[in-house]
Amino acid sequence: MRLIHAEISRYFRFVMLSHCWGEGEPSLRDIEGHSIYVMPTNGGTRKLQSFCAVSCERDYLWAWSDTCCIDRDNSVELQESIASIFSWYRQSSLTIVYLSDVPDIGSLASSQWFGRGWTLQELLAPRSILFYTQTWSPYKNLTSSNHKADVAVLEELEKVTGIESRFLTNFSPSMDDVRSGLQWASFRRTTRPEDVAYSLFGIFDIHLPILYGESGENALGRLLAEIISRSGDISVLDW
Repeated sequence: MRLIHAEISRYFRFVMLSHCWGEGEPSLRDIEGHSIYVMPTNGGTRKLQSFCAVSCERDYLWAWSDTCCIDRDNSVELQESIASIFSWYRQSSLTIVYLSDVPDIGSLASSQWFGRGWTLQELLAPRSILFYTQTWSPYKNLTSSNHKADVAVLEELEKVTGIESRFLTNFSPSMDDVRSGLQWASFRRTTRPEDVAYSLFGIFDIHLPILYGESGENALGRLLAEIISRSGDISVLDW
């Protein structure tokens, strides 16, 4: 029975992609009913093809990308996905981070990925992460199966993000250190102002309505009000 459970678990392991969106990202509608490997090779599709190829090389049968695995035309599904995204990255067997702006001899610090709002939880949630450069080569050609377990990469991540290694390797959503979470996010930017707040819901394990169209100030105000309500600590406003 234990062997059967192990085999089923291995079959359903999945990989998540973390990246910065670019031009021509394929949507769910774009890939429905198609093999991605025969689709026109533009920027976004090429990235998806490479991600799937790397996942297969690592013996995974399932791969997930936010560009095409969420029906963004369905407001209910979009809201549920945003509410669940942290747990999905946490449950993944591996998260592949594609750094499209880092050459093979480059460093993590040069990537805009570390300045984007949504990628904060995509860094903290997974237990296993691998960074890939713009040519889809493992960062610094490291053979590690998890860059969070590589001392040199972990030290580099601490310097780039200002996040202590204990949080990078073993982060749990909570109200215990809200000020730190807000400080980490303060250096990051989102395309839509509301997403500054929405991208933090998973980090603080908060569930609030997603109201695209509201101002960024209103979204952040709702988030802070919920944090204060649950933690009872008004000093979190001083971050």
